[in-house]
Amino acid sequence: MNASKKVAFYTLGCKLNFSETSTIARDFSSEGYERVDFGEAADIYVINTCSVTENADKRFRSIVKQAQKVNPEAFVAAIGCYAQLKPQELADVHGVDLVLGATEKFKITAYINELLSTPERTRNAGVIHSCEIEEADFYVGSYSIGDRTRAFLKVQDGCDYKCTYCTIPLARGISRSDTLDNVLKNAAEISAQGIKEIVLTGVNIGDYGKGEFGNKKHEHTFFELCQALDEVEGIERLRISSIEPNLLKNETIDFVASSKTFVPHFHIPLQSGSDDLLKLMRRRYMRGLYEDRVKKIRDVMPHACIGVDVIVGFPGETDERFLETYHFLNELDISYLHVFTYSERDNTPAAEMEGVVPKSVRHKRSKMLRGLSAKKRRAFYEQQLGTERTVLFEGENKEGYIHGFTENYVKVKAPWNPELVNTLHDIILTEIDDDGLVRFEFAETEVLRQG
Repeated sequence: MNASKKVAFYTLGCKLNFSETSTIARDFSSEGYERVDFGEAADIYVINTCSVTENADKRFRSIVKQAQKVNPEAFVAAIGCYAQLKPQELADVHGVDLVLGATEKFKITAYINELLSTPERTRNAGVIHSCEIEEADFYVGSYSIGDRTRAFLKVQDGCDYKCTYCTIPLARGISRSDTLDNVLKNAAEISAQGIKEIVLTGVNIGDYGKGEFGNKKHEHTFFELCQALDEVEGIERLRISSIEPNLLKNETIDFVASSKTFVPHFHIPLQSGSDDLLKLMRRRYMRGLYEDRVKKIRDVMPHACIGVDVIVGFPGETDERFLETYHFLNELDISYLHVFTYSERDNTPAAEMEGVVPKSVRHKRSKMLRGLSAKKRRAFYEQQLGTERTVLFEGENKEGYIHGFTENYVKVKAPWNPELVNTLHDIILTEIDDDGLVRFEFAETEVLRQG
């Protein structure tokens, strides 16, 4: 029935969204749809939305316009976090036909087939199917494959934390996890496709192990998940995505240090270096614990890459509190920052707080921290020069160069060679180029593992 129909996807936001888009795309393929790039003519455009930042909300309209420009008659569906939080807002956007919330997005082909078979379908407003978020109490496993040389493997969804700035619990529901057996099955499927690296993803992956239907008991811990994945045949690399500092235990850090496949790269949200602000944010740690996590990693993996999430402009962030964060990060032995400029989100406690920071001040502080991030990344790269690392090359020709990442997340470049795509090589890092990427020489001991 759908053999001649084409579908295209656009994903906003996090690695978790990419893993879910990829799984949904496979559902379309199994029903006979042909997947094409978003810039090509398609019968159906699916936009997987994000609501973490104000910017992601604003981009939605321009993406719908982009689809309509290619095919004004196309069917446009919105799914994901923004679709769960503000379904009517998306349904009112000109050209949107269908809006699906947190649970409904995994049944998208059924909803689309039903709508397309309706002879008198009108284009005045989008049809909404969106559950109350309390109903998002079951788990759907996902992973991305075929998009890149690495796969994003979803192991957990939802969050039980109540951070005052965050809409994710409203958009994705309670914390719940995949079964250990299913995670291992998905990892084996990814490995069988010849993909060399798997990135573990979720909303709060350190909370892995909680079952469905609000079961707060952990069937397995995140540490046990790591131990089991380390034994899966054929996986060359496993990378942990973002993990909360209070849930990153010493046993996990020690395990990564001695693991066969887990790489020395951690991304740990801090959000603020001020204990006063951490309390206002309702984070579950103080800066002292964060400092301990960084020190522990450095003790057992001096070459590890450590990334940090930080929010600027949160209500109550005075000049003194911002400088507290800046100096804390400046002195901390970390490798780079992801800087988020605070934006008010509906139905969050922070949106009602006093001490609102003017937007011009937020942007100034953001610029300062981005400058600090560039300095930190440069210093980290300089520390790695002269060392032997292993690189996994990406699949894209970027202006005549091929890029890749070492196990500890140093981005390297070499003249384009298609034979290098999705292969691992032992290299020696030699110099930092003008664009900030690192050049290298192949190590004498270099062994090519065929992909």
